[in-house]
Amino acid sequence: MSYFTLTKETIPSYVLKTPVLQELLGEGKLDIQEVGDGNLNFVFIVRGPNQAVIIKQAVPYLRCVGESWPLSLDRMDFETKALVAFHQLVPKHVPKVYHQDANMRLVAMQYLGNHLILRKGMIGSTIYPHIAKHIAAFLAETLFKTSSFYLSSREKRELEQKFNTNHDLCKLTEDLIFTFPYFEQESNHKFQKMEQVAKVVRKDRAFKEKVLDLKYLFMNQKDALVHGDLHTGSIMVNKNETFVIDPEFAFFGPFGFDIGAFMGNLLLSSISHQVLDEKKEYSEWVLEAFQEFWVTFEKLFLEKLSSQKQSALITPSFFDAKSLQSYFRSTLRKILQQSIGFAGCKMARRILGLAGVADIRGIADEHLRFKAEERSLLLAVQLVKHHDTISSLNDVLEITRGGK
Repeated sequence: MSYFTLTKETIPSYVLKTPVLQELLGEGKLDIQEVGDGNLNFVFIVRGPNQAVIIKQAVPYLRCVGESWPLSLDRMDFETKALVAFHQLVPKHVPKVYHQDANMRLVAMQYLGNHLILRKGMIGSTIYPHIAKHIAAFLAETLFKTSSFYLSSREKRELEQKFNTNHDLCKLTEDLIFTFPYFEQESNHKFQKMEQVAKVVRKDRAFKEKVLDLKYLFMNQKDALVHGDLHTGSIMVNKNETFVIDPEFAFFGPFGFDIGAFMGNLLLSSISHQVLDEKKEYSEWVLEAFQEFWVTFEKLFLEKLSSQKQSALITPSFFDAKSLQSYFRSTLRKILQQSIGFAGCKMARRILGLAGVADIRGIADEHLRFKAEERSLLLAVQLVKHHDTISSLNDVLEITRGGK
């Protein structure tokens, strides 16, 4: 079947021609709803007599901008491969793939009808008691088991080969996170009150040099298979379950990139609630989750490192046990520093660049929105400039709470 863009009207005929979907949905009338509120793709909930499924299709442009910004359709191939790989490693945190159509650039997957996008829930001040531990477990498992700490040299290179041509979305990240926000560029956000603060940041040479250091890491460090866009809009939750979705940006990159993306989004949420909530109770819960996330990840990752006897990187008798543990702890300290730097870049781009977050840009009161934007951007600058000297998570929490 040649590619065409699906609509609510054409999905029924597509389902009829696709046996696996026909069997899943059942025979009878379909209820179809377009729910894609992201920046890239079209997403449909398709309900049949038996059950519902999600059908997600790539279009040949950046959806949030339009056809003036062309984008390769190959991203759906990478998303599907990443979903399958991640589901094999952590099935309780990744939706199941039912069907892939390479020609139509679409994937059909498990419908999470009892779950909500994490960002929406956090804007509504909902407490998710397991979110920190669940995302820590997802990242510890996926990062460790796709890295040289676990795989043989051959296994690592063969897996990397499957993801090393996601060029368009890696370039999109390079532009929108590490480049465009930091000079005058037409895709950047147009502020009502923040232009002076933005100008100061864009002239901060020390900050921009650190951004380039982090961009270099993003482009050249191939630690593990990373999701590539792990923000609170790419996670679906309820009080008991957590699912990671939308890995179309998946590539082999630095350990800290996904960790930093999640951290940065938690900090943006915390700042939003600092500004909006008089008692600041939810803001404090977010910071507690931020801390719990890293502590849990560190513990799980260290356990996995310590239990691995041999891999591409680990050779028996190379180190005594004490030296090896010291090396592992040093590795985790570097991952934390790297993550904090990436968190700062993610925060800065959400304030300065294209595609902000509703936590901040959705604040109706102009004065409070300016306050949240300024606080977020100044914190982001501090994290980027000092990420490589931060020694513990408490340093970050002190900087964040100091803005109250």
